[in-house]
Amino acid sequence: MKRSDFAPVLLALLLAGALAHAQTPAKVELQQAGAAGWRLRVNGADFVIHGAGGAVAPGLLEKLKEAGGNCVRTWSVDTLEAKVTGGARFLERAQQLGLMVVPGLWIEHERHGFNYADAAKLQAQREQVVAAVRRYKNHPAVLAWGLGNEMEGPTSPAGSVPVFQEIEELAKLIKQEDPAHPVMSVIAFNAAKIENVKRCCPSLDILGVNSYGGAAGAGEALKRAGWTKPFVVTEFGVRGPWEVPVTAWGAPLEPTSHEKARTFYATQRLVTELNEGKEQCLGTFAFLWGWKQERTATWFGMFLPTLEKLSPVDAMTKAWTGQWPAHRCPEIRSLTSAAAGKVVKPGQPLTANLDMDQPAGSVFTYQWLVVAESAAPGVGGDAEAVPPAFPELVTQDNSTHCIFTSPAAAGHYRLFVTVHDGKGGAATANFPFRVAP
Repeated sequence: MKRSDFAPVLLALLLAGALAHAQTPAKVELQQAGAAGWRLRVNGADFVIHGAGGAVAPGLLEKLKEAGGNCVRTWSVDTLEAKVTGGARFLERAQQLGLMVVPGLWIEHERHGFNYADAAKLQAQREQVVAAVRRYKNHPAVLAWGLGNEMEGPTSPAGSVPVFQEIEELAKLIKQEDPAHPVMSVIAFNAAKIENVKRCCPSLDILGVNSYGGAAGAGEALKRAGWTKPFVVTEFGVRGPWEVPVTAWGAPLEPTSHEKARTFYATQRLVTELNEGKEQCLGTFAFLWGWKQERTATWFGMFLPTLEKLSPVDAMTKAWTGQWPAHRCPEIRSLTSAAAGKVVKPGQPLTANLDMDQPAGSVFTYQWLVVAESAAPGVGGDAEAVPPAFPELVTQDNSTHCIFTSPAAAGHYRLFVTVHDGKGGAATANFPFRVAP
């Protein structure tokens, strides 16, 4: 995900240190207990991160608390000032709910044009980072600093050495300003990067790894690569579009919301409780505690924009609390169609069928929608334009049986279905198809 730029006035205040909080910070400690591994302690008590990333919209922090979460991660400090429920500041509302926060300190990316050989740009970035730390270091909800996000290059096998070298300089500056909180930097996980992290970044306390299909084995891979410090899985959940089967023309096949929930739950258990390396794992941040357009409008989101939850929220509730929520989301068994993953003619009448688990007394509503495929998928969470939708092509809606017409224009499309239970839960599924003469 990308940060929003600092507002000029806020940045000036940060640089001046004029708004520093006069509060008492939490006492945060990292402890190593021999074979028992690493543990994080907050105000004298063990703290296992049951976290989520992206809980920015009003209502989402409350949903996180309700599900058993205890921590939230941001990508930049501007989120800390966002107005959430009741107009409260994000950071203050998190504290009110008893949630800890890992504020993200945004570090620029080479792939976005930042030059790590430009001394003036590096100095300006350092000043922004130190000013942000100075402003928020005494807030009692701050758990640790999240220094950058995939700034080393999400698709780079070994990462950028100049970026890692600058991360070390920034980590040292943060520690000088605030020795009371650990410093974590977040990479797009590839075990080949660990050698450069170890060599270039000795001042880091924690390594954050964003990993999807391979997240369950992150601890084992880190140990094999020689990482001996603690780590956190800073993004995990569904397998990414780069990790799933594709159609003959390369369209990725998105799992249903229920299939995603299974992956969330299994990964959480494996990386924190069962697999090799669990003793170095301080916890996880589920991604995404919200919604966004990234390949599709539903791929990574754990909620709909209506704040209706999807099955991955139920899965994390079970993982965090040991109990399923009293009300669980609908479950889609399958979505089938002769058009699924196929090439069809323009203007062709088509059908699709949804097989649902429907408990006694349940009343569901169904929304079907034809949407163009994302024309320019982003990299590493970069912003994507929302593709056009064609609601007029659906001629039978609000049923488990859909009748629709393929678009007149050749191209790549998807048929989406969203199921609402009327009680705050939902389910999603889709399939790609191609239109050609």
